[in-house]
Amino acid sequence: MASPKAFAQRMARHILMGLSLSVFALGIGMIGYRVIENLSWVDAFFNASMIVTGMGPTAQVQSDAGKIFSGLYAIFAFIVYVSNLGIILAPVAHRILHRFHLDENE
Repeated sequence: MASPKAFAQRMARHILMGLSLSVFALGIGMIGYRVIENLSWVDAFFNASMIVTGMGPTAQVQSDAGKIFSGLYAIFAFIVYVSNLGIILAPVAHRILHRFHLDENE
């Protein structure tokens, strides 16, 4: 089994990957709201971050294109959220399964 230091490094890498994916998703949302709905950068950030975190949109979407983007972005954000759970929890699950395997061999 990996040492606690190696496990901590693995967790840090996975958390960094999850954060990178979240920042990428946030950037897509900000650009989309900025271009399609003409929101300010601050409002685009606020709206995108609320969707990525699962809180829901804050700005009233006016155009049909904005509504389609908002719906697709919400689906995308949910996929990113679930993926991040898998990315971050994978080392923990691996360690638990490895521990069960060690107990079985002893």
